[in-house]
Amino acid sequence: MIRGRSLPAARTPSAVRAAAGMLAALTLTASGPAAASVPASVPAGGVRAPALARFEHQKITWTACATGPSDEVGQALDRAGAQCAAIKVPLDYAHPARRAITVAVSRLKATDTRHRVGAMVLNGGGPGGGSIDLPPDIRDLLGGVGARYDLIGMDPRSSGRSTPVDCHWPTSTWMRAPGNGRKGFDEVVALERGLAADCERTDGDLLPYISTRNIARDMDVLRAALGERRLSYYGASYGTYLGAVYARMFPGHVDRMVLDSAVDPGNYGARRMLADATGANEAALRDWAAWTAARDARYHLGGTPGAVLAAVNRVIAASARHPLTVGGYRVDAHVVPFVLFNGLDDDRDAASASLAGAVRVLAEAAAGWRAEPTADLADTLAFVSTGVEEAAGGSQAAIFCGDRAVDRDPDAYWRDIRAATADGQVLGPMLHDISPCAFWPTAPRERPTAVRSGVPALIVNSTGDTRTTYQDAEALHRRLTASRLLTLRGARIHAVYPRYGDACVNTVINAYFRTGSLPPTDVTCASR
Repeated sequence: MIRGRSLPAARTPSAVRAAAGMLAALTLTASGPAAASVPASVPAGGVRAPALARFEHQKITWTACATGPSDEVGQALDRAGAQCAAIKVPLDYAHPARRAITVAVSRLKATDTRHRVGAMVLNGGGPGGGSIDLPPDIRDLLGGVGARYDLIGMDPRSSGRSTPVDCHWPTSTWMRAPGNGRKGFDEVVALERGLAADCERTDGDLLPYISTRNIARDMDVLRAALGERRLSYYGASYGTYLGAVYARMFPGHVDRMVLDSAVDPGNYGARRMLADATGANEAALRDWAAWTAARDARYHLGGTPGAVLAAVNRVIAASARHPLTVGGYRVDAHVVPFVLFNGLDDDRDAASASLAGAVRVLAEAAAGWRAEPTADLADTLAFVSTGVEEAAGGSQAAIFCGDRAVDRDPDAYWRDIRAATADGQVLGPMLHDISPCAFWPTAPRERPTAVRSGVPALIVNSTGDTRTTYQDAEALHRRLTASRLLTLRGARIHAVYPRYGDACVNTVINAYFRTGSLPPTDVTCASR
């Protein structure tokens, strides 16, 4: 969720967030048989240690990060003094002697070697899109504490530079609203079926091995190759699920762990997670409507929250009759709700103004006027309508679909969509819509991890989060019995630590990373 990375296809202006991400929606029991292909009599990580010796003892060769003059991420890492490497991990941990793949990592070494704590692995969410760019940003947030850690960015398998899945999609996200009636829903069904087929055609050999459990195993190979007995960890959004799974699989290898904007492991997956966030998103839409109504002189969408919501509904209805022309884009009823959803994960004025400006443009197009997109709206429409970030979308789908099976009957989704529509929900129909996982060519090879652990962790969430709701954080807090919950009350923000700049929240997180001691009780910070 950092710099546009996060759960469901949320995006910040000029920075695409991985679609549906944490689009985020599995129940299994890690205490049951681990996987059809993994022996039962193995450690929590699922593989006998001797089989991994050649991976765990590999020598890591650190080099400059930039791969060429157009590699902006690598150039930024080089300027920050980071180094990059590629480690080898098994494609299939049930058969580690077979094919190996590469996982890309970056490192910003500790400079306070006298007080060095160890290595801290970073994950910004998604899933999909990679995380090797994060060490400089997190070092800045940590202040003086950051100098005590080797900060490690890791592109999870299937994403970024780590043996990427690239399905060559015509869109960067699989998230769509059902549109106009059953005909519109059937159009989405055809789209999602085609996206799944694209991934099977281009990366069918990789898909069976893309999962959070295997990403957690990759993390532990990295730990061993780094020569670390334990890892510290910061994860946001989907990264909280990855961290919780790692703690369940490798509890003895966890040092200090912060899980920011938490996923409920019981609801994680491509269906339930988004659907369960419907209430939070509908409430956020009403809050935004009140903000916009107070500025009617600027946006002309209505002087009351009800009038603003009525304007939104008119735009959706007009886009269902015929696509709206916005600059060079054709915007239909499959896309308008996505534009709304995409702007609701941040309650600050700049984000609210960005969404109000986008809706104003769409309202002009709905009225038949010439409409040119704002810069932020153009960024969002390019994300939905083109493959500008399609590799991240395919990677995200591969992880979600590899983690948990979903209902494969389109009629089950249509029933939920009809119920949401009948209830008057604006975003509910989209959040209940079908995904490529309903047509995925491979079934998950392992059951989802039953997260329950006594590993200490600091869980962070805002009360108004629209991606991973506050109820998700409470659920993870119950599952991680030695955790503490840090609440940002009265705020609507996803990925609190890197995005909101709340002094109270950041002080608590940095104190934990400095001392290794959790607060004695749960902590609540009041939004400024």
